[in-house]
Amino acid sequence: MSGEITVPLLPCRSIDEIADFYQMLGFERTYWQTKPYPCVGLRREDFQLQFFGLDGFDPETSYGSCVVLVEDTMALYEAFAAGMRAVHGKVLVTGIPRMTRPRKRKNTGNATGFSVVDPGGNWIRIFQNTDAGDTGTDEHSSQLAKATRNAVVLGDSRGDTRQAARILGSALNKHRGSAPVTELAEALVYAAELAMRLGEQAHAGELLAEVAALKLTGEQRESLSEALANAADLEQARTAGE
Repeated sequence: MSGEITVPLLPCRSIDEIADFYQMLGFERTYWQTKPYPCVGLRREDFQLQFFGLDGFDPETSYGSCVVLVEDTMALYEAFAAGMRAVHGKVLVTGIPRMTRPRKRKNTGNATGFSVVDPGGNWIRIFQNTDAGDTGTDEHSSQLAKATRNAVVLGDSRGDTRQAARILGSALNKHRGSAPVTELAEALVYAAELAMRLGEQAHAGELLAEVAALKLTGEQRESLSEALANAADLEQARTAGE
């Protein structure tokens, strides 16, 4: 049999809060009830989610999660980011709700993915729909690049922001002067993102200033276009919070 459809049913504190958030991302409301329990259905093309409300629910302690496979992770990320900018004037990168940027994950065969952490604390994990991941290895990567990839697994997959920041901060201290400039830029930007999530805006500003001061060729800037765009989003969010 084929053509099956699975719709996750996830917890939240308020179906009104959840509906507003996902409508900001371009979803439409497909179902709504308040009795015998609050429940809302949301849909964006073939992307469907449902949520049920729980009195006293704490999003910080939520274990709600699901995986969504899409054809183009960056296109969906940009659409979600545009919705956030239209409502908040920035991409939400800290706290709950927030969104991470698409990155390759070494723990998923190097498939590119990003996560939306919604107002219910649910992790909506979005990955490229592909049968074959990148089979490359870390053999020829610098120690800093390897540390960055390890930090991404901890910070973006497991949600352990503090340990990810420790690993990456230590690697930057050891290898800042020896790593290729493009790998240094990637590490600095991700370190700044982690600092923002931890509420360390001043430290994030120092890291972003270091990125801005890097001497990059046109070719290097082109290869770092996503990282530099992320740096711009982080600086916008940082200054908006001051």
